[in-house]
Amino acid sequence: MAAHFDPTHLTGVAMGLGLGLLIGLQRGWALRESADGSRFAGIRTFALMGLAGGIGGMLYDRYRGPATVLIAAASLLVVLGYERASRKGGDISGTSGMVALLTLACGFLVGSGERLLGTSVAAVMVLLLAMRSQLHRWVSHLTQAEVLSIARFAVIALVILPLLPDAYFGPYDAWNPHQLWMVVVMVSGFSFAGYFAAKLLGPSRGIIATAAAGSVVSSTAVTGSLATRMKAGDTDLAITAAAISAASVVMFLRVLTLSAALAPIALAELARLVAPGIVVSLATTAWYLRMARNEPPAVQHEPMKVRNPFDLGPALLLTLLVMGLTVLAHWVLDRFGDRELALVLAISGTVDVDSAIITLGGLPRGTIPAATAGLVLAVPVVLNTLFKAAICVTIGGWKRGRHGALPLVASAAVIGVSYLFAA
Repeated sequence: MAAHFDPTHLTGVAMGLGLGLLIGLQRGWALRESADGSRFAGIRTFALMGLAGGIGGMLYDRYRGPATVLIAAASLLVVLGYERASRKGGDISGTSGMVALLTLACGFLVGSGERLLGTSVAAVMVLLLAMRSQLHRWVSHLTQAEVLSIARFAVIALVILPLLPDAYFGPYDAWNPHQLWMVVVMVSGFSFAGYFAAKLLGPSRGIIATAAAGSVVSSTAVTGSLATRMKAGDTDLAITAAAISAASVVMFLRVLTLSAALAPIALAELARLVAPGIVVSLATTAWYLRMARNEPPAVQHEPMKVRNPFDLGPALLLTLLVMGLTVLAHWVLDRFGDRELALVLAISGTVDVDSAIITLGGLPRGTIPAATAGLVLAVPVVLNTLFKAAICVTIGGWKRGRHGALPLVASAAVIGVSYLFAA
C-alpha cells in the first residue's frame, strides 16, 4: 500500500525542531562562559533532541516499534552523556540532562498532534530556565516561617482538597465538604498572592502599590490601616487617599473574580453594576495622584503592614460563617422566598463581601434567576464600600479622613444608581 503524505506530520516535526532550537538557545546562552568540553549539551544537541522527539511522535501511531526505539535511544544517549560529563567535570548540574529529556518529550508531543501542550511546556520551561537568578534570589530571601507556610498551603490545596467528598449533607443538604474546603483554599490563596506581591514590591514602590497588593487579602483591613496613617499625618494626604481608592478598585476586581469562580450565574449582571464604581475609583485615584505632585512630602515611617496571609484562622472562621449563612439562606428560601435572602446576604457582606458570594455560589442551581443574583450581590458590595468610608471618617477624623471616604461614597453612589435603573 502506497504511503500517504500528511502535511501536518511535517509541521509537527518542524515544530519539534523549532522547540529544540529555542530551548538550546537558552541553554547555550546560560552556559556561554563554561569551559570547552564541560557542557553536557549545546544548542545543536537540544535541537536534535526536539527533532528526534518530533519524528518519534509522528511515527508512533503507525510505526510504534521504530518510534519507541528512537525515543529510547535518544533518552539513553542523554543518560550516557550526563554520566560522561559528570565523570569528566566532577561537578555538573542535573538541569541540562533533565531539560534534554523534557525537550525530547516536547518534540514527541508536537509530533503526535498535541501541539498546544508541547509548546506550552517548552515555553514554561524556557521561562523557568531564564528566571534562574530571580528564582534563586527569591528563595534566598524566604524565611523559615514562609517556607513552612508555603508547604502548609500545598497540603491544604493539593492533599486535603482532593480527598474530601463532593457530596451534600447536613441541614437542608447545605454543606459540601469539597466546596467548603475550597473556601479555605481560595481565601488562603488570595492571602498568599497578596503577601508576596507586597513583599516583592516593597515600600520603595510606594504606599499605593502596597495598598493594592494588600487589598487582595482584605481591602477593609487596608482601609483601616490607611485611615490610621491619615490621622497620624505620617504620609501625604493625597497619596493616602489615592491608595484607598486604588484598594477599592482591587476589591471590585476581586469580587468579580470570585463571582466568576464561585457564582458565575451572577457575574454578567454584577459586572454591569460594578463597572461604574471601578471607573469612578480609577478616576479618583488619578485625581489624588495629580494633587500629590503639589503636596510637600511627609515623613515616612514603617511601611504599611498586611496581616499574615498564612494564618488559617481567618479562612476557617469564614468557612464556619459560610456554613451558618448557607443553612440560614436555605431556611429563608424555604420559609420566605428570595427577598429575605437578599437581606441576609447584604448584612453578611457588609464586613466581608466574599462570604456573600460564597454563600450565593453554594445555593442549588436555578434557585434564583441570573439577573436577581447579580442584584443580590451588588447590595453587599455597596454596603461594604460605605462601611469602609465610615472607617475612614471614624478613624481618620473628618478633616483628613473625608479625603479617603469621598471616593468610596462616590463609587458606592454610582453603583447604587445602576442598581436602581436595573431593579
